[in-house]
Amino acid sequence: MRPKVAGGRAGEPFAPIADYGFLSDCETTALVAPSGNIEWMCLPKMDSPSVFGSILDRDAGYFRVGPAGVEVPAAQRYIPGTMVMETTWWVHGGWLVVTDALLMGPWHHEDERSHTHRRAPTDYDADHVLLRMVRCVNGQAQVRLDCMPVFDYGQSPARWEHSGVGYHEAVARGNGVALRLTTDMNVGFEGSLATSRTLLKQGDARFVALSWSEHEPPATYEDAHERLVWTVHHWQHWLDRGRFPDHPWRSHLQRSALTLKGLTFAPSGAVAAAATTSLPETPGGERNWDYRYTWIRDSTMALWAFYTLGYDWEANDFFYFITDVAEAAEGKLQIMYGLDGREELPESTLDHLSGYDGARPVRIGNEAYVQNQHDVWGAIIGSVYMFVRKRDRLDDRLWKIVVKQVEDALDNWRQPDAGMWEVRGEPQHFTSSKLFCWVAADRGARLARIRGDHDRARRWQAAADEIHADVLAHALDDRGVFVAHYGATSLDASSLLIPLLGFLPPDDKRVRETVLAIADELSEDDLVLRYRAAETDDGFDSEEGTFTICSFWLVSALVMIGEVERAKALCEKLLSYASPLQLYAEEIDPHTGRHLGNFPQAFTHLALINAVMQVIQAEQRESEPGLV
Repeated sequence: MRPKVAGGRAGEPFAPIADYGFLSDCETTALVAPSGNIEWMCLPKMDSPSVFGSILDRDAGYFRVGPAGVEVPAAQRYIPGTMVMETTWWVHGGWLVVTDALLMGPWHHEDERSHTHRRAPTDYDADHVLLRMVRCVNGQAQVRLDCMPVFDYGQSPARWEHSGVGYHEAVARGNGVALRLTTDMNVGFEGSLATSRTLLKQGDARFVALSWSEHEPPATYEDAHERLVWTVHHWQHWLDRGRFPDHPWRSHLQRSALTLKGLTFAPSGAVAAAATTSLPETPGGERNWDYRYTWIRDSTMALWAFYTLGYDWEANDFFYFITDVAEAAEGKLQIMYGLDGREELPESTLDHLSGYDGARPVRIGNEAYVQNQHDVWGAIIGSVYMFVRKRDRLDDRLWKIVVKQVEDALDNWRQPDAGMWEVRGEPQHFTSSKLFCWVAADRGARLARIRGDHDRARRWQAAADEIHADVLAHALDDRGVFVAHYGATSLDASSLLIPLLGFLPPDDKRVRETVLAIADELSEDDLVLRYRAAETDDGFDSEEGTFTICSFWLVSALVMIGEVERAKALCEKLLSYASPLQLYAEEIDPHTGRHLGNFPQAFTHLALINAVMQVIQAEQRESEPGLV
């Protein structure tokens, strides 16, 4: 049974993960509960400490603008084509609409250079302002503003003080962050709470702006409205750059594209795996991780998705971030990095936080950054190969990275590792790790041929052939089905990548048998598990939900082996599990449809784009034989 929708104040229950809205200005993100409450926001960037954290503890800070005494809205939506949310409220006597946005503005650094941006400047930039506007569209209603920041993950309550003249501006400082509240409502303080109440009648409107940098917030309602319109147009113009098929599923592709853009940290080009930490993969359980970082593994799929939809600039920015960290890693390339490229991501628990719906511990940092995961080399070489194919050139800087990473893959592929799922049990010879090492050697050989380095091309191709033969000799069971790791009998959904990465052709009997075995034996109500927890030493005893990325991989694999109707049916089912705002967490409970894990999840939306495009292209081939 889904928990009751609530506002996020102490003692109130937690909203379902799927019911949150997602805001972004490509530097900061925020989650909006159905109650209109901002329950997660980290400043000054996505992986900074939280200022509003009531999604992880009801005493860790919140920010609400909405009707007094009503917690359940009539409707929520995004303004089409944007990251701007509208929440509509019905109260006895009237109707209200609250509009929320993290403002975007023109490029700010005309007279001085940015100290944070490492990518080429664009025409736009984050304004570092959370804008909340409320208008009464019918009747009348009491509106309440409650803003209670608690800095440093709920450890330092705010101390508000008025600034300027009157009661329209206030400032709170903590943990190196200065918050400025600007509004045309009269604000007072109750301890760490900044609050206001006002009666709005039909046609009345108010604004509240929370800002945290030197950029000026809107000072009047008219200014706020103008900047909101600029933000709406920015997102619609950005979306208009993309290529989206005229298909009933187009809206899912567009929302996924907007979500991926929202998870992109513009100063570096890195794509965060998710906006949150420690949303549980098991209700009330301990599978709670910090995903506010960027994984090298995501790079190939991210580039494919961005390039496919026509967003070459975003693909290139992520690629340049990847090459930055690879170039800096003269020693060992990590599997993940901070959004600014930092290497150290020490993991700790925040024991003062009760966790989402009691799921503990709450973790920040991610100790997986020190793990040995052999998929990292294939991911980066696959990304380089995709990038080079778009440009048909391979410069000296990229070539140096290619040589280093391919050689690292060849030096290590025979060793066991933690696998792509970052299990915390004993290292194994994971099939997926060998697959990605093969990708490193195979794509490396192709790049060497483009470069004209025929000696390396021959040597790397020979290594790719050796890895290929080793996998076929040790990773198949008696049925001819690929297993999770050498010596295992259990299945792993990562084997679905075998046809997607071209390790074997989709018409190979072993591919077909593997895809169908995963569909039939590693699924719950058609949705795919990563693995059976009882059969895999991942360091935990608890079960988990189905991994939505794996379900979308199955859609793509089914298309490739010719099971198009089955793929279409599964894709349609998966799209029906989308949140009311077409967002996805990491996992889905197949029995209840409840979303589990961090939210929104980049990897899920990347796989959605791949799967939906595969199905649409298959439909086009069926309707127009001969269409390539």
